[in-house]
Amino acid sequence: MPRIVPTVAEWRQLRAGYRAAGRTVGFVPTMGALHAGHASLFQAARRDCAVVLASVFVNPTQFDEKHDFDLYPRMLDQDCALMDQAGVDVVFAPSVAEMYPNGTHYAVTENEFSRELCGAHRPGHFDGVLTVVLKLLQIADAERAYFGEKDYQQLQLVRGLCTAFFLPTVIVPCPTVREADGLAMSSRNARLSPAERALAPQFHRVLASAPTATAATKELAAAGFVVDYVDDRENRRYGAVRLGPTRLIDNVPL
Repeated sequence: MPRIVPTVAEWRQLRAGYRAAGRTVGFVPTMGALHAGHASLFQAARRDCAVVLASVFVNPTQFDEKHDFDLYPRMLDQDCALMDQAGVDVVFAPSVAEMYPNGTHYAVTENEFSRELCGAHRPGHFDGVLTVVLKLLQIADAERAYFGEKDYQQLQLVRGLCTAFFLPTVIVPCPTVREADGLAMSSRNARLSPAERALAPQFHRVLASAPTATAATKELAAAGFVVDYVDDRENRRYGAVRLGPTRLIDNVPL
């Protein structure tokens, strides 16, 4: 099983030993509730690096709805079993107090792309994401960090963060992992009712097949989705929809 490290100080002591031994570190930040999509990130890090570090931290500052944060599953023992199978060496699992020692007085804000798409529908979400990612990348001090393409907006913002703050970690994008019916894997999928789960794969199908974003919006609404947005930009189609209380995001290359 991977070694669980709850504090920054303990990880930094380990990191110093890895550096002295010339061992590269690959880092995968997560919020837990892991699935095969996360496993693909761990496996990519395992192929590239001598040491695989994963973080499990449910970040309170990126939830725009408190009940969503409260309902987010915490299952560290189960997550560690998956990480063990995928080759993770160390799990950084800090408390909120460890990650926010001075509360939320300091935060990272991006003023353009983070205000669009998901950012327009979830005020403050990307401020929380970028703040915690900056903290985690600074703590991990890894040569490479792995992010899935399912949240492509987040991926682009993290790349911009590293450029803006001169972070040396290389951001490695990894393809979206899907269920057999095309639905992008997500911990949120478990919240879907049987009827919603049966409908959910149409989200990806419509994004990939509709001739325009407007046509995709109309087709998804007619099928029973509540559409937050579908938008085409820079050769990629982004979408976010709701089925009951569950929000799903996806994207496809054009």
